[in-house]
Amino acid sequence: MHSGLLDIWVYLSASPLLGLAATLAAYLAAWHVYQRAGANPLLNPVAVAVGLLIIFLLVTGMPYSSYFAGAQFVHFLLGPATVALAVPLYRQLSRLRTLWLPVCVAVLAGVCSAALSAAVIARQLGATPVTALSLAPKSVTAPVAMGISERIGGLPSLTAVLVVMTGILGAVLGGKVFDLLRIRDDGVRGIAMGTASHGIGTARAFQISAEMGAFSGLAMALTALASSLVLPWLVRFVARFL
Repeated sequence: MHSGLLDIWVYLSASPLLGLAATLAAYLAAWHVYQRAGANPLLNPVAVAVGLLIIFLLVTGMPYSSYFAGAQFVHFLLGPATVALAVPLYRQLSRLRTLWLPVCVAVLAGVCSAALSAAVIARQLGATPVTALSLAPKSVTAPVAMGISERIGGLPSLTAVLVVMTGILGAVLGGKVFDLLRIRDDGVRGIAMGTASHGIGTARAFQISAEMGAFSGLAMALTALASSLVLPWLVRFVARFL
């Protein structure tokens, strides 16, 4: 048995499949822990899987570039998964037609408040202007956020980390915040989750209800669009204060 496992390790370690296998194994383990804990949001499977992968890379000494050579297959699937969010959204189309104006206003307000509050608070706490600018698009889905960060003078690599952290925090704490504020409508909860916590928050929203997930997916897409149009102009306007 030990010899067989050793042969598998030798084969995987010499191919890009190791990164893919490690990613899938980490997420399956994290999902098992999440289910055994009664779907406790503090044990969000994405956060746990990230922690397990960090430990794996440290223990094996594998460079991140080698890991990503295999894990990029999962990264590629983010595109089709995002497009697939249109299906549950279409099922909410009748309600969306009556709410399009409040949704657009809410998303725009969320984009501006999230970017400004993050950048201003960071500067007040002593962060450099570059760090503050890297924080501004933290609530936008990662590929778009990195592009915005580069355009406004931030660090795309730092923004990517902040985006993931924001998504995990939103997924873990969002439901509790809604309960404390007594927000019960799944459509409203979904818009707030998607605007603040992009894809990771949307995944959590789908675990709560299909309606919440659909509106969260819509808000995520609208946030990416609004941020790419508004943030460069907004940052230029407030740059003198950062």
